[in-house]
Amino acid sequence: MGKKPSKGDRDSEWSEELSGIEDRLRLRHDLGGTEAITRQHESGRLTIRERVELMIDSGTFHEQGPLAGYSENDEMGNLKSFSPANYVLGVAKVDNRPCVVGGEDFTQKGGSPSSAGLRKSIYAESLALRLKIPLVRFLEGGGGSVTGSAGKQGAQGNPVFATPRFRSIAEIMGVAPVVSAAVGAVAGFPAARLVASHFSVMTRNTSQVMIGGPALVERALGKSLTKEELGGAAVHARSGVVDNLVDDENEAADQMRRFLSFMPTNVFQLPPIINSADPPERKTQALRDLVPRDRRKPFKVRAILESVLDQGSFFEMTKTFGRSQVTGLGRLDGQPVGVWANDCHFHAGAMTANGAQKVRRFVDLCDTFHLPVISFVDEPGFMIGPEAESAATIRHGASAIFAVQQSQVPWITVLIRKAYGVAAVAHFGPEGVVLAWPSAESGALPLEGGIAVAYRREIAESSNPAAKRKELEEEWAARRSTFGRAEGFAVHDMIDPANTRFELCRWLKWTSPLLEDLRGPSKYGIRP
Repeated sequence: MGKKPSKGDRDSEWSEELSGIEDRLRLRHDLGGTEAITRQHESGRLTIRERVELMIDSGTFHEQGPLAGYSENDEMGNLKSFSPANYVLGVAKVDNRPCVVGGEDFTQKGGSPSSAGLRKSIYAESLALRLKIPLVRFLEGGGGSVTGSAGKQGAQGNPVFATPRFRSIAEIMGVAPVVSAAVGAVAGFPAARLVASHFSVMTRNTSQVMIGGPALVERALGKSLTKEELGGAAVHARSGVVDNLVDDENEAADQMRRFLSFMPTNVFQLPPIINSADPPERKTQALRDLVPRDRRKPFKVRAILESVLDQGSFFEMTKTFGRSQVTGLGRLDGQPVGVWANDCHFHAGAMTANGAQKVRRFVDLCDTFHLPVISFVDEPGFMIGPEAESAATIRHGASAIFAVQQSQVPWITVLIRKAYGVAAVAHFGPEGVVLAWPSAESGALPLEGGIAVAYRREIAESSNPAAKRKELEEEWAARRSTFGRAEGFAVHDMIDPANTRFELCRWLKWTSPLLEDLRGPSKYGIRP
């Protein structure tokens, strides 16, 4: 297989070795062979090298360990075959910023690591840590195999002095942004890597995420399930394992690039500010009538976010998990911010156990990468009832509150409508600014529930309980004027909803200098 050296090459004493380098560099692109690549494409999936090229700026990939793999030579020492390591890794530019990019090669061993592949895989986080740059993972593989990466005669287990594999995986989460895409079947160790990300996506029709695959499940539990039934998109739309679902690998790369665009290169820098053509003083008159006077009628909270943020900048995350809470990233006058709001179309906006976990993780993300947080509040309180109690809602809710109270980034809270109960506490960051719309209301309990409890006997003894309850609700609603809070300096200001963008941009201009003091690792960090 080794090619004959050219006349120029024959002048070198190392011509055979130089030829060997060229051969291996060429053969690495063959991956698992033509048939395996064809099967990959026929199943609607790209190869790992195609994924890398899809993600990065063209021509910027500098591969690490390009000759890693396994070779065979004939009796004369000539190269017969070369199997590259089944993990591709390198440094490249993504939107003109250096990143570490890597992933499993499923065309070899179904992505289960070879010896060299495992070493390259483990090196990915270490490299990103050393360079302090973002890490991009394309995940497709089943982790380890029963035979191990070293073969039949390999040593059992890692040496006692080895650094735990998860050490660098955990450490990079506190240093630089990590994004991951599940682009095929992902199980075991790669699945753990997927969730150890600041942002993750999975393709709807070509990927599954599982702790253990169908064969393991059937052997252990006696249940026969497909990969899709175990860990397909329909499962993880509800589980919260991934942040977003995408239609294909092109969209996966687009979303990972977009997420990174809001992030600093590492925690020692601040998020990038871009020029915005959207004027800070822009008013949205439609916001004045967005919240109905009838408190029982819902409204579209995303319309508020789209109107207030720089046009087209809102990037929602984890939309299908904890749906009563809306979390995402956006920009105000070109500066990245974290955005959190209640969606009253789901449980009236109440914070569920899933919603609380979603909020906690989101707040930790913003604190880690120095993103100011804007909270738009329509919170009726923690979800109640037997299902809520079984889900440990109060524990997860308290965790979310602690994350908010321990955060160090600037906060501003906009009271849109309801702010009730213990859950409302989560919406007010330390030393944060509080603005109120005329539609705002707050208290220990939502009005309807509070009336039902406080006037239970009076309502029951009335000749018309329903009419009496309504009478009391209207009476107390009239007493809860937003002006009272403004006059008592219980809020910083009561504002015209149309001016919300201007007020937020002004606040951000005042508080942005405070971010300089936050450079470096956050006090509490982030966990999956």
